[in-house]
Amino acid sequence: MQSTRQNKICRLIQQDMGDIFLREMKSVLGPSLITVTGVRITPDLSIARIHVSIMVIGEGTPESILALIRENTPDLRRRLGLREGKQLRIIPHLEFYLDDSLDYIENIERLLKQ
Repeated sequence: MQSTRQNKICRLIQQDMGDIFLREMKSVLGPSLITVTGVRITPDLSIARIHVSIMVIGEGTPESILALIRENTPDLRRRLGLREGKQLRIIPHLEFYLDDSLDYIENIERLLKQ
């Protein structure tokens, strides 16, 4: 169970990372639509696990876009630090994971229609 402080930081990181993906990382990641679906942070606030849902527009796969995100993690952490530097003493290390819950839901719906 997360504390109130952890929940506040998770919401803050989720909002800021979504904005960073939308506005600042288009040149690096291409025209894909990246949505931050959830953030979990460790109790010591040192690691943020960020779950992203990726809709590929054009060529590529969600896994290839996730690999690009992981390559650019230091830049993403720097951009996050510029936004949250006043609220967090230490910017957490970022770990990105592909959120496959939408694929799971589609699979369940397809099975129910059969």
